[in-house]
Amino acid sequence: MSKKIALYSVVILGLILSTGARTVRAQETAASKSSAPTEPAPDAKQKSAEQKPLEAYRLDFAINEFEDGKRINSRQYSMNLETNNSNEIKIGTRIPVEAKEGEFQYIDLGTNIWAQLRDNRGQTVLGVRAEVSNFAIPEQGLDKPDPHPALRQLKVSGSTLLPLAKPMVMDSVDDPNSKRQFQLEVTVTKLR
Repeated sequence: MSKKIALYSVVILGLILSTGARTVRAQETAASKSSAPTEPAPDAKQKSAEQKPLEAYRLDFAINEFEDGKRINSRQYSMNLETNNSNEIKIGTRIPVEAKEGEFQYIDLGTNIWAQLRDNRGQTVLGVRAEVSNFAIPEQGLDKPDPHPALRQLKVSGSTLLPLAKPMVMDSVDDPNSKRQFQLEVTVTKLR
């Protein structure tokens, strides 16, 4: 008989403990619902940052050529760009060059400008790559195709915090074969 009493005691004790635990959990749930709202979860912060309105900009590029400190040439290019996006301007000519007798390869001559705006730690960063290529000797143009033309090429790239409303020189390089200097300048205007 004492075994039966001990068994009933264990069962009753188990029921009391489980009922008490449920009551405490119910009280905690009710208290958490009535308390002030807590700070949003990290995922909610990320979603609100992702839904930040897009910002649009106009980028005006100038490739300036100087000789002995005097500007002798300037070419202008423009593009519109949104934050966290990239865009490209490409203008030029594909020139056939005879690699082997009867076999031609095409080379691209002209201007290629690539730009990207991206957010980095709450700031907007402008990244730019520019390439300008042409015949080093103008007489090697399209009128007199040369199977082995000499080409001049200028490549620059860099990044900076987004400059607004004033011209900024992104890169400046000297031509090793002359007294000329080339500058890539950008002016950024916010559209909205």
